[in-house]
Amino acid sequence: MRTVSIAELRQNPNPAFDAVERGETVIVTRYRKEIGRIVPPKRRRPPTGREVMEAMRRSPLSDNSWAEDLARDRAAFDDEWRDPWERP
Repeated sequence: MRTVSIAELRQNPNPAFDAVERGETVIVTRYRKEIGRIVPPKRRRPPTGREVMEAMRRSPLSDNSWAEDLARDRAAFDDEWRDPWERP
């Protein structure tokens, strides 16, 4: 871990943030006492293909009931829908 004072951080923050970008934690001090830490974000690994397929299987859209609902809604909508720009 790297330690940096507030004065150093204020004057030139780039080295501290470069270290954080490389994965290091930077301890910020005031009068040689720790007052905070700058930590890198937790990196999540991307999902595997298997995990994506499992999520898709659990999705409510995985069955075809949505297609039936859409067809029913379109049929009801088509009966009453008129083009507002069409001349009577």
